[in-house]
Amino acid sequence: MAQDRGWRRPLGWLRRAGQFFFALSFSSLTRRIVSLNLAGLVALVASILYLSQFRAGLIEARTQSLLVYAEIISEAIAASATVEGNTVTIDPDRLLDLKPGESFGQPDESADFPINPERVAPTLRRLIAPTKTRARIFDRDGGLILDSRNLFARGDVLRMELPPPSEKPSLYEKTKATIKTWLNRGDLPIYRELGPEGGKGYSEVAQSLEGMKGSAVRVTERGAIIVSVAVPVQHFRAVRGALMLTTQGDDIDQLVMSERLAILKIGGVASAVMIMLSLLLASTIAGPVRRLADGAERVRHRIQTRVEIPDFTGRRDEIGHLSGALRDMTNALYSRIEAIEMFAADVAHELKNPLTSLRSAVETLPLARNENSRARLLAVIEHDVRRLDRLISDISDASRLDAELQRQDMAPVDLRRLLTTLTGVANETRLGHDVAVEARFEGRGPTDTLSVPGHDSRLGQVISNLLSNAQSFSKPGDKVRIVCRRSRGEVEIVVDDDGPGIGEDALERIFERFYTDRPHQGFGQNSGLGLSISKQIIEAHGGRIWAENRSGPADADGNPTIAGARFVVRLPTL
Repeated sequence: MAQDRGWRRPLGWLRRAGQFFFALSFSSLTRRIVSLNLAGLVALVASILYLSQFRAGLIEARTQSLLVYAEIISEAIAASATVEGNTVTIDPDRLLDLKPGESFGQPDESADFPINPERVAPTLRRLIAPTKTRARIFDRDGGLILDSRNLFARGDVLRMELPPPSEKPSLYEKTKATIKTWLNRGDLPIYRELGPEGGKGYSEVAQSLEGMKGSAVRVTERGAIIVSVAVPVQHFRAVRGALMLTTQGDDIDQLVMSERLAILKIGGVASAVMIMLSLLLASTIAGPVRRLADGAERVRHRIQTRVEIPDFTGRRDEIGHLSGALRDMTNALYSRIEAIEMFAADVAHELKNPLTSLRSAVETLPLARNENSRARLLAVIEHDVRRLDRLISDISDASRLDAELQRQDMAPVDLRRLLTTLTGVANETRLGHDVAVEARFEGRGPTDTLSVPGHDSRLGQVISNLLSNAQSFSKPGDKVRIVCRRSRGEVEIVVDDDGPGIGEDALERIFERFYTDRPHQGFGQNSGLGLSISKQIIEAHGGRIWAENRSGPADADGNPTIAGARFVVRLPTL
């Protein structure tokens, strides 16, 4: 059992979470807001992914092309790069006059220093000149032999990226370089120029000196991306050195920058679209909400005159629901105000009659000439005082009824037990009426409590009032019958009597305040608030109450007769 309870709790949480998200997903306003926010996020993520993939593709393509190009140059160098002896004498004036394949001496394939700069320089110059690539050749120890930056041709200059100027950059340049470095850096290492003997400090050069191709991507301190590759220079399968090709700083950056500009253009268009959509969203949400708020302010400041709340109930979203709720609340408020005004007017009218009668009797009392007249005046005064006391008590009960019903929480009321108790009390007291009361229950069985949500004391007040009315209109020896049954999701309580019935014109009026129709009783014996209070209580419980006449057998002329009055109460079940 404990294990089952342990599983039920998380399952209950999951069920409630599912209901919450289900409600959100089917809310049109929620879908609208989420869709617009996701649209901007998706556009941003797609742009970043596209730019990242484009840049990675550029770097990969450039790396592969450099590797192929480096292998071609390496083969050309290996075919013409042997020297004699352990020393090399280079005449810079004659170096540029050499043609591809020419040399000052004969190659010695068994020499320890096989790469001949004099023969390599013209080949390297012609192969590198059409490109914007920097080439460096290192010996087997990582020492620099040739750097394409130092190669010049007569009449032409090989344009290469030179080191940055020594003067300090301006604030604008520093800011631009910082942003550019931040955009390009990522996890890339910083590119640094190593000395002539630091060739092995480049990972790709060290890898190529071991007979394998290598590549690396770095970023300069100014944010420029540098792609470098290195391939071994081999002769007779022996590694004689390494060739390193490096792209210039603005090579890939210009392509990436052009793509960034294109994305910025797209972002500008997307921003304009998002602004328009946001304005549209604001017009469909903020505008109606503002109008509803203005309407509520007008209601607050002009409470005495009816002000209409803007009607957006045609919308199938929360704004429409809010508009309908505010309109219903405002109508209920005005109805309550009108009811209070009418109640105050009725109270003033009902209190004025006994007060007027009491005043007349008091003013006439000193003028009475005999004890008989004085006794009659005292009886009138006593009657009016009792009438005022009864009116004030019923008015007080009616005025605080709403407040009590709002403050108290509803609880299940066992109607079987309540009606049984009230029937027993009515049969024992009978309040001066020799009229019995019997109750019958038509439930699902003897254990069916016929429960309804409500306040047992107030529901008991309604039944007591109906029983008292039925007894007062019945003849001695008659019987009042109560039937409690289930009816289409409701509990129905029917109170029948054998009295004279209710006039057709009074079937609706009997529930009005201070209305009374008791010809068999003297004037002022009833306040006329009992049925009005009963209707107010039943409606506060979400139920209905009405009166009708029971049909009896036809008379001698064949006309229908009235067998008595019937009051019907229906309350929603649990």
